[in-house]
Amino acid sequence: MKIVEVSIKVSDEAYEEFLVYLKSLPVNMILFGLRFAHKRYVAETGGYLFPGRKSIIKKETDMLSKEQAQWRLDNWKKMIANYREKGYSYPTISRIKKKIENIILIK
Repeated sequence: MKIVEVSIKVSDEAYEEFLVYLKSLPVNMILFGLRFAHKRYVAETGGYLFPGRKSIIKKETDMLSKEQAQWRLDNWKKMIANYREKGYSYPTISRIKKKIENIILIK
């Protein structure tokens, strides 16, 4: 087993919080958190952090006209293939379809 010594500059409040986490968490949980934080930081700085489900649905449906929504429903199989290419899950695709159906009914 090896001992790890880390030297970073933090504020007094952050120092206390940092020590609480290091003392209370097992090493595997600390590594899990660091991996998650690193991947998220890389995604944010790289500009490809994927948004949550609700913002995906808004992005796909908010600016649609009634005609565009109708076209998407008429060509739904193509749209499913397109959404799956983008990496959307089937529940998300189903929610997008419900939102598109509402656009047609409302407008």
